[in-house]
Amino acid sequence: MANQITVPEGGAKISIKDGELQVPDNPIIPFVEGDGTGRDIWRASIRVFDSAVEKAYKGKRKVHWMEVYAGEKSFKLFNTWLPDETVDAFKKFLVGIKGPLTTPIGGGIRSLNVALRQLLDLYVCMRPVRYYNGVPSPMKRPQDVDVVVFRENTEDIYTGIEFKFGTEENKKLKELLKEAFADEYSKMRFPETTALGVSPISVEGTERLVRAAIKWALKNKRKSVSFVHKGEIMKYTEGAFRGWAYALTKREFRNQIVTEFEAWVLANRETNSKISVDENAKMIYPGIEMMPAEQQNEIKEEVDHALKLWKTHGDGKWKKMLLVKDSITDDTMQNVLIHPREYDVIATMNLNGDYISDGIAAQVGGIGIAPGANINYETGHAIFEATHGTAPKYADLDKVNPGSVILSGEMMFRYMGWTEAADLIVKGMEGAVAAQTVTYDFARLMDNAVEVKCSEFGDAIIQHMND
Repeated sequence: MANQITVPEGGAKISIKDGELQVPDNPIIPFVEGDGTGRDIWRASIRVFDSAVEKAYKGKRKVHWMEVYAGEKSFKLFNTWLPDETVDAFKKFLVGIKGPLTTPIGGGIRSLNVALRQLLDLYVCMRPVRYYNGVPSPMKRPQDVDVVVFRENTEDIYTGIEFKFGTEENKKLKELLKEAFADEYSKMRFPETTALGVSPISVEGTERLVRAAIKWALKNKRKSVSFVHKGEIMKYTEGAFRGWAYALTKREFRNQIVTEFEAWVLANRETNSKISVDENAKMIYPGIEMMPAEQQNEIKEEVDHALKLWKTHGDGKWKKMLLVKDSITDDTMQNVLIHPREYDVIATMNLNGDYISDGIAAQVGGIGIAPGANINYETGHAIFEATHGTAPKYADLDKVNPGSVILSGEMMFRYMGWTEAADLIVKGMEGAVAAQTVTYDFARLMDNAVEVKCSEFGDAIIQHMND
């Protein structure tokens, strides 16, 4: 670290004890300014951060920023896209923030963002999506959107287990499949010209992601958690995710949650105290008689298990608990547009989470102001980041919207327990947008907006903190 990174004097490390962050009043926070537009964005963002901290704590708290390197700047300085010293710094100081990074073209690192997540085991990608009054949106009621996506960050397709067509590795795997798994091999439509990939989804990966989502939802008094999956097709990976998610939730949070199915059963019991298991099952599945006997019995067993919760969940007690449910990915993509209030916290796998979080962000103004965090709740490690790209054609023009990094910083301060500073950033953002003092991306979609530069938008946020 001594060769590339200067540790600021007067600062102290954030640590973790018994699962709780220990944040000093003078924390050292590593940052990567980012590539392309990241330079402009970071200059605007750091002024907003420092202003919020100063206003909130009147000099009693101060961030000591420590630059670390990744991406193009790192490659130009040190001939490496991601130095070991940068990874070590994020490990040592626990909490950091970064702007957008270029993904190198060609061999080597598939994605710097993915590399950091995997190296630090940042298994939660947390993406809160909410509407700020005045932001241009394609939706009729964007104010109904307030969703937090917990995306599993280390498994699924993003593990990078792929076998390129034409390689020896690809050939070996297909030979193995043909010999040992002939039925599966026969399902490939054009096996001789097929590239292959593996999508690992594990019990452990599922459970720690779901545990984090449930704990966060309970702590923040959210109403529901939805497990989003494509389990009706991918039964042994995404279907397994659904099953493991429910099992973990019932095992560890039994008296704080109710599943959607249990809520239906208990509601029927409250309407008719003498309802039988069979009658209850028919009310939930009107066509149950046409199902195979085995399936009917499984449903009736579920009903019976739900009725046994009456002492802890009955007489309306379940209505005050966290509702846990699941939905198919494509249904979710549609329903979150039509009925956004039905979604509160979403827990899902890596690829689904990528699509869903960006799709929901489009409903409230796009990923230009969508914040993100990558977190390991056991170790405390967290990197907060812009969710958009580097937009190199706008680099150094002081033009683009810095909102994604600024709101990622708001998430970071809230994670650190500095809620007063976080609240001021939200206040400043809401005030600037409501006053229609915005960067070009918003100005072109607003009537009578005042278009400002990236740096000037930062000024506007700071000004509205004082309103």
